[in-house]
Amino acid sequence: MALQIKSIEDYHKAYQKSIENPSKFWDEIAKDFYWKKKWDQTLSYDWSVPETKWFVGGKLNITENCLDRHLATKGNQTAIIWEPNDPKVKAKHITYRQLYSKVCAFANVLKNNGVVKGDRVCIYMPMIIELPIAALACARIGAIHSIVFAGFSSRALAARINDSKCKVLLTSDGGLRGDKIIPLKDIADNALKTCPSIKKSIIFKRTRQTVEWIKGRDLWWHEELAKVDDSCPAEVMDSEDILFILYTSGSTGKPKGMVHTCGGYMVYSTYSFLNVFQYRPNDIYWCTADIGWITGHSFIVYGPLTTGATTVMFEGIPSYPDFGRFWEICEKHKVTQFYTAPTAIRALAKHPLSFVTSHDLSCLKILGTVGEPINEEAWHWYNINIGKNKCPIVDTWWQTETGGIMISSLAGITKDKPTFATLPLPGIQPVLLNGDGIEITEIKAEGILAIKQPWPSLARTIYGDNKRYKNVYFSAYPGYYFPGDGALRDSKGNYRITGRVDDVIIVSGHNLGTAPIENAINEHEDIVESAVVGFPHDIKGNALHAYVMTYDGIIQNDKLIGEIRNLVTKTIGAIARPDKIQFVKGLPKTRSGKIMRRILRKIASGDTENLGDTSTLLNPEIVDDLQKGFAKGR
Repeated sequence: MALQIKSIEDYHKAYQKSIENPSKFWDEIAKDFYWKKKWDQTLSYDWSVPETKWFVGGKLNITENCLDRHLATKGNQTAIIWEPNDPKVKAKHITYRQLYSKVCAFANVLKNNGVVKGDRVCIYMPMIIELPIAALACARIGAIHSIVFAGFSSRALAARINDSKCKVLLTSDGGLRGDKIIPLKDIADNALKTCPSIKKSIIFKRTRQTVEWIKGRDLWWHEELAKVDDSCPAEVMDSEDILFILYTSGSTGKPKGMVHTCGGYMVYSTYSFLNVFQYRPNDIYWCTADIGWITGHSFIVYGPLTTGATTVMFEGIPSYPDFGRFWEICEKHKVTQFYTAPTAIRALAKHPLSFVTSHDLSCLKILGTVGEPINEEAWHWYNINIGKNKCPIVDTWWQTETGGIMISSLAGITKDKPTFATLPLPGIQPVLLNGDGIEITEIKAEGILAIKQPWPSLARTIYGDNKRYKNVYFSAYPGYYFPGDGALRDSKGNYRITGRVDDVIIVSGHNLGTAPIENAINEHEDIVESAVVGFPHDIKGNALHAYVMTYDGIIQNDKLIGEIRNLVTKTIGAIARPDKIQFVKGLPKTRSGKIMRRILRKIASGDTENLGDTSTLLNPEIVDDLQKGFAKGR
């Protein structure tokens, strides 16, 4: 595509153009897509409302950019490689022509069941081919998809269905995850007991287990497909029509339904995918995320497909049947770009290197990380053992709310720097603010990260609650988008995300970011991972509580506690030394790999009654372990 940056000179020219005249810059980028009608105005925004509109008056359908326009030149090219949970089962290769046919057919199933433009459709499915087919089928007819990760509880599912008043639920009889079968239909049935807006539930037969059936509501996926053909013209959508709603955890109990629209999301997710990963024809790209998260939306489905790429989908987990599964898949499918989470890298690094060395990873060209800042030890393990010191590592910073990657090196073009996300993409204007909301003008600095000027894939609102949207993202620092993160900037303008701003703890008058302390702790050879939070202290105002996970699962060890405190003192200073150290079996994490720190703060402060929304946790059982172990921390 013409919009790909191919040199450092290209990057600097593009970035300068994007800052000097954003409308002209994005106008030129957007012309590379297929539109049914060109826009009348490139950008209109007022962040005091807040309101942002891109490509105003433009008409399109994103599926024509993902599918139709590739048929003549790439119809027989593989669009999706689906790798099943069981390695003994053959992978599926779905061409663009096959995917087009399947999407159109299921779009007709939705229409047959009363779904029309603007209706909300909830998708609660495992990582099978039918999941992206369902999402694209919704987009084809102008229905709004709300994908809920297929590991959420019935309560969490019901909350999301009810918030957006979904009309139809798409699910499966069950899902496969390692050696376990997840009873998705049972979970969905429990949710639907309190979801009056759902009229139909369409179920894909994946595990073939016996399920209960509600006559008049429940329908088999394959039986509905037998009633339709694969001819379905794309609905004409306005650029600012809603494409999807995706829920992310809030600091309060209610998840936030982030709204992404058709035109701007399409343009920026594609632009960031193509440039960060430097995708080339015949590359095989693999993002290990679940499509239930924004990473999966943007960088398994929409970004790769609009580019005409081959994208890998994986149904299973990295530890099944053993801890070499990721590397077995890379070797098997000749993966060239591999994109995963630091938490996965750290987990795999715990196990013998033979799981890596038994596989040929010479196919890899580019590595990536997402979900949280990567610590230096994990970065070097990834670089040496997976990349063989020859693969650029793109450390990507972005959010559900941003829709696409905001700050990252461009693989092989802008220079990597361990633990740094590095430079902003064209069109992204990050700044650092001091505590008073004033821009810090020095190049080398640390402060509150904020973004000047909108970019095309910015979430437009929180579904049904624009007031909350304004309060969360635009009220703290008027005139800026506030992502909630702090950052430091080096003398060359590279950004390092230091953690959530509320993870900057004031101890005896000193501002301490938790990320540097955690990095210091993680350098200890016995430590897998750590998380540091503040808790009230009578003298200091706040003190530091470190939750520490070891390779050996140590419950308590005075010698190791002393070594950790000395390491932090040596690396940062005595002021950063944790007052309490609690050895833990694990840390509470969202499905996207982020540590849910507010739970850790509550436990550290002794407040275990008001933990807030825990529905997005990957491992909710760990909360009880943390509470039981709290008294032993010292």
